[in-house]
Amino acid sequence: MSVIALVSAKSCGVTTSALAMTLSSTRPSLLAECDPAGGTLRAGFFQAQITAGTGLYHLAVAERAGEDALAQAFASHLVRLDDSGHRQVLPGLTDPAQAPALARTWPALAQVMRVLSDEGGYDVIIDAGRLALESGHLHPALTPAPLLQGADLVLLVVRATDQSLALARHMAEPLRAELTDRGTGPDALGVLLIEDGPRRAPEVSDALRLPVMAALPWEPDTAAYLAGTGRAPRKLTKSALLSSARTALGHLQAAASRRALHQQYPPALPSPAAPQLAGVLQRLGHGQGASRG
Repeated sequence: MSVIALVSAKSCGVTTSALAMTLSSTRPSLLAECDPAGGTLRAGFFQAQITAGTGLYHLAVAERAGEDALAQAFASHLVRLDDSGHRQVLPGLTDPAQAPALARTWPALAQVMRVLSDEGGYDVIIDAGRLALESGHLHPALTPAPLLQGADLVLLVVRATDQSLALARHMAEPLRAELTDRGTGPDALGVLLIEDGPRRAPEVSDALRLPVMAALPWEPDTAAYLAGTGRAPRKLTKSALLSSARTALGHLQAAASRRALHQQYPPALPSPAAPQLAGVLQRLGHGQGASRG
């Protein structure tokens, strides 16, 4: 399976796109809301039904408790998106002030994501939020760099407008450098285009010097529902957004598989799963994620 991270230069629909792909996935999938600026799913899509007692911050606390505590806690902080538990969410931070506490947890969490993908059969979609830079490099505390480094694909989410392209252009090179020096390679980087504007995919690709790996239509009604500000469409799964998200995810899965055939993962990533991480798969197999609502 694959680990796909979504990022942006400014709010461009990263969370909505990640949720659309998770909901439309035909395989077991996990959406990890890892935006250091704070998560929006809890108050938005989940309509405050999920309390602050569940989510990302508690994994930082667990990781400090001992070697295997993170693996033991991981499954208990997931929320189901369906009755089967095939689609699950790790809710994000409730307060941006919590982000610095995760600095030492990101590498361990990246390993968990890798195990879920390689050995658990999950597609992992990481909402890494808006990128922050410091002196031309990814900010060490305000960007979950280890999650990007370990991903099969990193997608810069942009809208089809000149303003969005102008902002994204400044992020493309730092991302490329990060993936070249410490990630799975510069060819992991691409664009997810939100078709809300006049620019077409070839123009976007030329402007950013990156391939457009997938595109999603601008569909305000479905997007509003996923953001928690609108009603569910009558036929949600057949909406243009979710139908396109299913197609886009299929393209991305195929691209990740092709890359995997041409390279090995960094040695630091566990293979086979370390005993303390294997517990994640066992707990997920017993349906430990909480149900929505």
